[in-house]
Amino acid sequence: MAAARRLLPRWTVPLRPVSAAAASGALPKRVKVVEVGPRDGLQNEKSVVPTPVKISLINMLAETGLQVIEATSFVSPKWVPQMADHTQVMQGITQLPGVSYPVLTPNLKGFQAAVAAGAKEVSIFGAASELFTKKNINCSIDESLERFSEVMAAARAADIPVRGYVSCVLGCPYEGKISAAKVAEVSKKMYSMGCYEISLGDTIGIGTPGSMKEMLTAVMKEVPVGALAVHCHDTYGQALANILVALQMGVSVVDASVAGLGGCPYAQGASGNVATEDLVYMLHGLGIHTGVDLQKLMDAGTFICNALNRRTNSKVSQASCRL
Repeated sequence: MAAARRLLPRWTVPLRPVSAAAASGALPKRVKVVEVGPRDGLQNEKSVVPTPVKISLINMLAETGLQVIEATSFVSPKWVPQMADHTQVMQGITQLPGVSYPVLTPNLKGFQAAVAAGAKEVSIFGAASELFTKKNINCSIDESLERFSEVMAAARAADIPVRGYVSCVLGCPYEGKISAAKVAEVSKKMYSMGCYEISLGDTIGIGTPGSMKEMLTAVMKEVPVGALAVHCHDTYGQALANILVALQMGVSVVDASVAGLGGCPYAQGASGNVATEDLVYMLHGLGIHTGVDLQKLMDAGTFICNALNRRTNSKVSQASCRL
């Protein structure tokens, strides 16, 4: 489907080194963008996305310069039918050198299937909310972490890095506000288990710059800032503001989803992750290097939105008349 096209503002195209003023404000010179659209973005789609579309999306994203693309999830098809083709996706994509394609593995069975399919990095997920954990996987937080011990042991034996997600760090659909101390406690446990990076997720997008600062201040006392990432949903329109606070506090890894794909089934009206296009636009405007070609990224967003027959959630793409 043909799309109108308008050039981006000239100041976003060349990447300029970070200024001395920005450096004094503790902004990082580089940010690693973790693209989660193919997994976190598509898993909530009601209609099954054809495998060739998923493969094409991942391959297009890899051509943008993104270093990390979360490809799929090795969960039971009974619980997440959208990810039932995980093996075909992993074996169908073209894995470029210098690009990591992690997959979500909730248990040992999923880990073993992922490795057999060619995965070289995996992720596990926990939560800072007892009720969220109980309602989703029917156990306590501590019990959920114990279940990951088998995955961690197998990953160490196979020399496969493991990334850890902590959900509900700024609020829970069941408990409401989550204490920063609890987020710090769970993050410390996952980091101590061997997760090389902890992604702090505002699952329902309810956080504000104030709550983000409070939470990160607590977590950074337990986990080195270099091992932290933020994962912000944009339900209340706060994602970019929250990410900017995280950058100012030294975080240099940010999760995002192309075209703002995704959502939260636990909060009515919840929108997807922050759009990768909008994140990259902001980072480049701050003089922060990402290595990502914004125009190619927008092309990938156009492709998946056409495939899903929907309008992009990226403000940058909307403003640039891409859809």
